[in-house]
Amino acid sequence: MSQSQSKTKHDKWYFGHPLVWLLSPLALLFYFISAIRRLLFKIGLKKAFKANAPVIVVGNISVGGNGKTPVVLALADYYQKQGIKVGILSRGYGAKSPEYPRLVKGEDDASEVGDEPRLLAIRSQCDVVIDPVRARGAAYLSDELHCDLIICDDGLQHYALHRDVEIVVMDDRKVGSGYLLPMGPLREGQWRLGTVDALVHNSRSMPTFSHAVAPQYLMTLVPGDFTSVSNRVSTSPLEEIQKVPCSAIAGIGSPQRFFSQLKEMGIQLSSATPLADHHAITRSDIPNGRVLMTEKDAVKAAPFAHNDCWFLPVTAHLAPDFFNLVNVKLAKAGLKINQDGQE
Repeated sequence: MSQSQSKTKHDKWYFGHPLVWLLSPLALLFYFISAIRRLLFKIGLKKAFKANAPVIVVGNISVGGNGKTPVVLALADYYQKQGIKVGILSRGYGAKSPEYPRLVKGEDDASEVGDEPRLLAIRSQCDVVIDPVRARGAAYLSDELHCDLIICDDGLQHYALHRDVEIVVMDDRKVGSGYLLPMGPLREGQWRLGTVDALVHNSRSMPTFSHAVAPQYLMTLVPGDFTSVSNRVSTSPLEEIQKVPCSAIAGIGSPQRFFSQLKEMGIQLSSATPLADHHAITRSDIPNGRVLMTEKDAVKAAPFAHNDCWFLPVTAHLAPDFFNLVNVKLAKAGLKINQDGQE
């Protein structure tokens, strides 16, 4: 089965093909298990760990990537500039570290620490820790690394970790079919969008909902210069990339979003190959000639990429009102930021 065929089937599932109703008994079971688990935390039979630092959770209610990493980086950059020591916590999806908690370094192998944590370590210059037991990882960041603020990449449904701010990131797919796993893409019902602190939309226009939701903000992803996958010091201007047809590959939640962005930049694509999110890229995945990929793919492809492989870094721009809202929530949690932007 080709990647494009697989993606088509994924889209059909994501948006509610009639056959997904065959999975409705499992979705009902998932609903009851999730509801019982939330209730146990609510009534105190299960305890949430509270770290010695405020925690921001950046997550979503659907499976697949929606653009959380740029939001995490934007928050980390904002608070670092305020003189706050920021730590980033990740489960480390796909990581095969021999020990946890693990402090991630930019030179670590992505297969050992995960693609997104390695990317976060390279881009943020923060302490990035991976740990499948998020409470343990949060304690390590606050108590051992003395971080003043913890930003948790994903983990919205990980109620075992207390959080002070909850941010949901969504893209143009919104909630897909609106069905719960495995019938649809939702980890929690749409009601959850009304209980978080903010919704950030990786979209060009503000979506509408038929029910009450948290305050909403648009995110703009601003591209940087194309950067060599094998040598991050080397960059290429857009005009140079536009000169010849390029092959594009993308192993993210919505590969088409990346391909569309390249076309809108005036780049000729001779091929566009979608890969599964977090796909373990191998040498055989990389075509000959000029190849363009996302930064998340680049951290995995760097060891074997040829010299004409380039990735497109992006930076999230968010409205000041978004940061003001988060500041108010963090102030209630004990993190003080004065009007001059100093802790």
